[in-house]
Amino acid sequence: MGYCPECEAEIDEEFEDVGDITTCPECGVDLEVISLDPVEFDLAPDDDEEEDGDWEEDGDGDWDEEDDDWDDDDYEDDDEDDD
Repeated sequence: MGYCPECEAEIDEEFEDVGDITTCPECGVDLEVISLDPVEFDLAPDDDEEEDGDWEEDGDGDWDEEDDDWDDDDYEDDDEDDD
């Protein structure tokens, strides 16, 4: 038996492996088993998070993976004179 780290609801299920994913019956968050003896949970990682930790911007192309640098044309020059 373990407890939801989000709402502290009691979760009375059997788990075979660390890393198993379950859903809290009370609040509905996805939980990952982080320990089997005693059973402990943590919030499960989001599906859209990359597991290897590398971040890459999707959509507007702000991050240029080839040279690992920001695209300068997406930003205005702040050094303009305000006379």
